[in-house]
Amino acid sequence: MSTWDAEVAVVGVGAWGACALWRMADRGVDVLGIEQFEPGHPLGSSHGGSRMFRITCLEHPGLVPLARRSLELWHELAEASGTPLFDERGGLLIGPEDGRVVGGTLCAARQHGITVQRLSHSELTERHGQHAALGPQDIAVWEPSAGILRPEESVRAAVRLARSAGAPVLTGTRVHEVTPVPGGVELRTASRTLRVRQAVVTVGSWLGGLVPGLPLTTLRMPITWFRSRTGDGRHTLDRFPVFMRDLPGGQVLWGNGSEGPHPVKLGLEIHGRPGRPLDPRTDDRSVVAEDWTDLAAVLETRLPGLEPHPAKVSVCMLTATPDGQFVLGRPGGDPRLVLAGGCNAHGFKHATGIGEALSDLVTGGTPRMPLDFASPDRAALH
Repeated sequence: MSTWDAEVAVVGVGAWGACALWRMADRGVDVLGIEQFEPGHPLGSSHGGSRMFRITCLEHPGLVPLARRSLELWHELAEASGTPLFDERGGLLIGPEDGRVVGGTLCAARQHGITVQRLSHSELTERHGQHAALGPQDIAVWEPSAGILRPEESVRAAVRLARSAGAPVLTGTRVHEVTPVPGGVELRTASRTLRVRQAVVTVGSWLGGLVPGLPLTTLRMPITWFRSRTGDGRHTLDRFPVFMRDLPGGQVLWGNGSEGPHPVKLGLEIHGRPGRPLDPRTDDRSVVAEDWTDLAAVLETRLPGLEPHPAKVSVCMLTATPDGQFVLGRPGGDPRLVLAGGCNAHGFKHATGIGEALSDLVTGGTPRMPLDFASPDRAALH
């Protein structure tokens, strides 16, 4: 058996996989994509209509250079595809100055020379009065380079460009097994086994089931939309920008204002986790009251200008690692395999930069951004 179906296969064409496919195809790599659903589907981690982008990444210092490169590539993807993908209206980070959200943001801004504006407590309440019940120590950081990305449109745009550059994409095709063999990798699907020289596995929340041995946890992440009851436009995106807000008890409230027919989008993390564990292969993702009742209770005091019951609720997923960092690289230095997963709820903004880094790895180059902290062989994963 010496026939290969392609030099490279990208298994899973969500945000990271679609961008990796685009960057490889654009470089002339013999690459194919394999997706169990359709590009831009609502069953994984790359949907929901909007995602926050910010350069002041408080999750790890190494993410700031990646975010800067990702922003350049988001603009490149939008221009090349003719699709508006990034709405750069700025973003608001709220909480105590020594808290995780504001403290981490200010630290990233100082360390990397990012332009931000510090808002005092009185300035915050004057300019952004939608946020109520602020603590006496709460301030805000305004990042003008922040904004909103369009997840579904971004995935589809990257796939269109990859296809136009010659990369076939097999949709409705689930890979059940990834098996390294001499000189390459075999990918078993329901109908056939594909053989490629290298496999880039970007299956999101399905990664732990497809590549055993990684300490990954898939979590249910409800996304909820609420209508404004003020009727004065104060909750539109122009006046109620994308935000993250530290709350007492380890909660983080996040969201963005309404746009056209789309209501205000909100979510809630509790103790750093957005929801309970979920198995994407078997668990029901139907919406239940538990998906939004904790959030609705918070809104009564924190955002009182919104209706108490959601207009819409959807279930997203994320994949968490023990240290909160991504999994990016070759496990054990294997030249046949590249893994990319562990989004930890902050991975979408980096999709274009990660796609480029995965392309660099596949073609034998060195990613322009050091990603050692995300190595699949790091001690925190073992």
